[in-house]
Parts: sequence; structure tokens; C-alpha cells
Amino acid sequence: MTTKIDNKRKRSLYAKLIGLSFIIYHLSFSVACSDFLEIPSRSEIVLEEFWNEKADVDNIVAGCYSRMQSDDVVRRLIVWGECRADNVMAGINIDKDANLENVLKENITTKNPYTAWDGLYSVINRCNTVIKYAPGVAASDPGYTQSELKATIAEVSGLRDLCYFYLIRTFRNVPYSTEAFTDDDQIMDLPPTSFEVILDSLISDLESVQGNAIKRYPTNKSKYQTGRITRCAVWAMLCEMYLWKGDYDKCIYYADLVIEDKKELAKESSSYSMGQTTDQRLLGYPLVGSSTYSSSFGNYYRTIFIDGNSSETIFELLFDESRAGNTMLGNSAVGLFYGNSTVTKGYLAPSSSVISDAGKVNSRSVYADANYYADSRLYTNSNNNDESINKFVCRSVTISDNATRTSPPSVTYGSKFSYAKINNVDHHYNSAPWIIYRVPDIMLLKAEALCQKMREGSDSETNAYNAPLLTEAFKLVKAVNNRSICQQTSSMTDVLNERNFGTRATMEALVMAERQRELMFEGKRWYDLVRRSMRDGNTDELCRIMSRREGTNSQYVQNFFGSATTGMYAIFWPYNDEETKVNKNLADAQNPAFSSGESNISK
Repeated sequence: MTTKIDNKRKRSLYAKLIGLSFIIYHLSFSVACSDFLEIPSRSEIVLEEFWNEKADVDNIVAGCYSRMQSDDVVRRLIVWGECRADNVMAGINIDKDANLENVLKENITTKNPYTAWDGLYSVINRCNTVIKYAPGVAASDPGYTQSELKATIAEVSGLRDLCYFYLIRTFRNVPYSTEAFTDDDQIMDLPPTSFEVILDSLISDLESVQGNAIKRYPTNKSKYQTGRITRCAVWAMLCEMYLWKGDYDKCIYYADLVIEDKKELAKESSSYSMGQTTDQRLLGYPLVGSSTYSSSFGNYYRTIFIDGNSSETIFELLFDESRAGNTMLGNSAVGLFYGNSTVTKGYLAPSSSVISDAGKVNSRSVYADANYYADSRLYTNSNNNDESINKFVCRSVTISDNATRTSPPSVTYGSKFSYAKINNVDHHYNSAPWIIYRVPDIMLLKAEALCQKMREGSDSETNAYNAPLLTEAFKLVKAVNNRSICQQTSSMTDVLNERNFGTRATMEALVMAERQRELMFEGKRWYDLVRRSMRDGNTDELCRIMSRREGTNSQYVQNFFGSATTGMYAIFWPYNDEETKVNKNLADAQNPAFSSGESNISK
């Protein structure tokens, strides 16, 4: 039997920082210094004085989001989603972060801090704590109705499930609990639960709460529509989770719910319809349009990636430029990794394969040859002049419509978000949102599911079955691609020809390529490659893609191929060394691609 003191010594890092202390942290912002000194003990606050009314619940729910916005969490969303993939390479001053440099080289060890997951588990436990205590508040506060309670539980359940979804896609099998850890007597050294079991649990949980989630926030809280978990955000998560599960009909079902909800939202109120147009090139999908009747393009970039709260965004983490480093958070992770006004590049830069495409019209690695120089994402994703990441960093991009087969358009970049060191503390005044889900992501997930529903073969029966699936998948890709073309509608050429994508293999490759172009630097690429590997049952395609990452970085390729000899384990991250020291269950299940000796990790 584990004693209380033994349990304190053995509690793992994901639980160490996520107990009751965050309640005092957030409560302290609402009281004067003298009053703060008179706050009673933690247990008294939680059980007797704090959880009394709806406002108390609202404060902790806000704390769940603020923890998700914190620098250490957003850094991991970037590193886990991008830094082992083919979109990025080392930028400027990478030597200041040797751990990040090692990730880029695929020299990952169990001691690397980027394998730490305590930030995500902190959000999870805050959400579990709300679910535990909120019903008691509803029972005692007449102003907190049952429908509001159900909406609260749906919201924090969604945020919790999102965190677990990140964890299983990154580490595969992880400790899983829906219990709030609020007492030192609780056993916290949980064994890892399998990817498949957790994924099924997340789907079941979201299915059960989706009808209770808030569908629309009032117009005076329009930023809540994208900055908080809504019913549409729950549907987006279910869409992607079902794709990972291999249930393609359910993936398509939830994708359609998202798309229709966004169409409905755009029609309801102009205050929600930031950037929404009737651009015929969008083929009726609820995307932010570009300038189609003038000589400049790229305005959709600022609407989505700088101003935030766009009509196509489903869920994003919001930041504040004017108060960054004060009472509101600035997006410091993006400012450090992607760049700011004081450096030409951040710690990360576009990979050689991405940058080299800007000088080619044939044999490109990422961008479609058929688009020539007219794909606006060549310029909104990165700045080809200084070879830096542009997305989320540069305030605006203006692109002329004079691109030809042999010459690029005129491009004007706005200023980058500023940075300052004040009293030896870094302040990144970056207010760009970190986008978790937006409509093109869901459209392309649906297109991927349609591809997986297709049959192999070329006989007449197979062709007849595949034809409508191919047509629908192509339309989804075409709408996303059309939005990026720097040409006026009246003179726009048809850059993608459906006849060139008449098989399952060619359409699947098109969808994968369009996801890379459209979602570049948004923390999606590595997970796309992992999902493909899990579906294929091998890393052949991943290794092929990674071998082109940058021709001079043979060390990366050698390291990755060396890791790949251990099979599918290599696509997941190892458990942090500090976690395995305090939790024997994790030590016994360590990823064998990053450890020596036998492992009991489930295959």
C-alpha cells in the first residue's frame, strides 16, 4: 500500500504542478495585496469558500485557457507539430536553444525538455477539476442553471480531450485519467493507456457532450466564437479523431457539420463574417476570400493569421499585443521561433525544399508546378527575400496580380511584430492567434477520408465506384487552392485539372500536398506524416519525404533512418527522463526507439 508521504515523493511531473495551486494563482489577480495575505489555506478555499457561485467556475475555466496559451504549451504545439517534419530547419540563434537544435537533427533523447508534457497535463487537470466541482456550485447557486452547467462541462471536456489528442499523437500511449488530482493521498503514478483506448474514450466523451456545447456566443462576445470551445470545435475534433481511427464515414459526417455550421454562421451576422465574401472561386465553401476584382491579393492572410477571429476559424488561442507581458499574454513562442522585428529569422526558418520552390516553375518539392508563381502561399507562408517564416509574424502581405510563368508578382511585406527586453525580461508583442482548427483543415481532412473510401484497381466497376468520391475530393482541394491564386476571377486560369487526378493514389498525393501548402507552420505537418505511417503500417513515405528535407543535412536523414530501424516506434516521442524516474510504469513502457534494452510498450 502506498503511503501519503511515499506518494508525494513519487508523484510524476504531470501531476506535480496541476493540483490546487492554480486556484490561488488566478484568485490573486482579483484581490489587493493586503487581502491576498489573508487568503485561507488551499483546502478551505476549494471546499468551503471558493466553489460557491458561477463566477468562481468562470474564473477557473478562464484559467484553463490561459494555461493553454502559456509559452511552454504553445512551444510544444509548434515543436511537436513541425520540428521533426520537412517544413522547417534551423534559423538564427538556434545555438541559444540546443534542445531545439537537437530536435531538428533528430537527435532526441529522453532528457530533452521538449519531451516534457506537464503543461498539457496541467490544462487537463484544471478541466477535470472544473468537472468535479462545478455541479456542486450549480446545486447551491440558483443563478447557475443546469443548461449552463452542461455547457461548462462540454467546454472543458472538449479542451481536455484536445490536450489528450495532442499527447497520444505525440507519444502514442500516455497516462489517462478523467479524475481531478486535488489531494496528496491520490495515486498519481498511472501506467500508460494505449493510443486506441484513449482515442475511443475521447470520441465517446465528445459524442456525449456535443449537444450541450455552446453553438453561438452573443455578438458582443464575438471573439469567444473562435477563442473558446464551441459545438463546431467539438465537431472539428471528432472529424479528425475519426480519421485517425479509420472511420471515414464518421469523419465525413462531422466535416459536413462543420462546413454547414460555418456557412450558417457567416449568414447570421456581419460581426462574425470578417473577411467572408461571395468569391465564386471558393465554390460555395465558407472560406475567407481574397481581392478578386482589384490588382492586389493576400488580404485574406491578415484577416486569418494576424487579426484573428476570422469567419473560417473554428478554434484558436488568442493573444494581446498591447498588453503582452503584462496581464495578458503575447504569443512569445511564435515571436521566438518564427521571428520578430529585431531579427531576420527566428530560431526556425523554412526548410531548403520550401524556399527553393520560389525560384522554380518545374520540379518543385512543395508548391504545384501548375500554379507557376501565382500561389500566394509562396509569399504568405515565408519571405523568400530573407528566407524567413512569414506566417503569424508579418502583419500584412500585399501581392500584385502580375505573376507570369517566368516572373513572380510584386510583393510588399508589412512590419513584423515587435520585441523588447525590459528589466532583463523578454517581451514578444505578438498578438497573432495560434490556430488549432480552421475550415480548410477540415475540408482537406474530409478529402483525405474520401480518398480512403476509394477502392484499389482500374476495372470499370471500381472506376464507377470511385468517380463521385474523386470528384468530391477534388472540389474540396480546388476550392482551397483557388483561394491562393493571385489572379483576378475574370482572368484566372484553371491551375488544377481534375483529369490529372483520376486515381486514388494521385488524389491522395494531391490532398497531402495541399495540406502541406495550406497549413504550413501551423503545427500540422508531423501529425499528417504520422497518421499516414500508421495507416500504411510502415514509414516508407515518411522517410521518402524526410530525405528531401534539405540536401546538406545528411545528419538528420541518417539519424532518422537509424531510428527507423526500430520500426514504427520512431515516429513517436520518448517519455521524459524525469517522468520515468518517478513513475516506474512509464520506465517499463519507454519508447524502444529512444532507449536501450527491452520494453513492454504495446505494439
